[in-house]
Amino acid sequence: VQLEESGGGLVQAGGSLRLSCSVSGDVSSINTMGWYRQSPGGERELIASTISTGSTYYAESVKGRFTISRDNAKNMFFLQMNNLKPEDTAVYYCAADNGRIVVTTTLLEYWGQGTQVTVTS
Repeated sequence: VQLEESGGGLVQAGGSLRLSCSVSGDVSSINTMGWYRQSPGGERELIASTISTGSTYYAESVKGRFTISRDNAKNMFFLQMNNLKPEDTAVYYCAADNGRIVVTTTLLEYWGQGTQVTVTS
């Protein structure tokens, strides 16, 4: 399974960005898709995930502002980010796993290369 992010960039506070993740390979085996971010000097944290059962998870820091979605027909999933804040500045990674991962501290198996999101005040 290979993942590739796109859609990062520079945006002013209050603006929006949409990240995309293209999934290739044995896509039918994927049950969990997620978005992580890592700021300079910080740890990689899970901010949103979705499982094939339909359940979703959002970190408190992004709840109500970010939305994860998937397009199974296109083998893609997305992260819509609204009302961005300077503290959202980070490298964002999409990730996926064959299992139905509900424990948010469990790192998913497959990763993209990351895309930079910078929010200016």
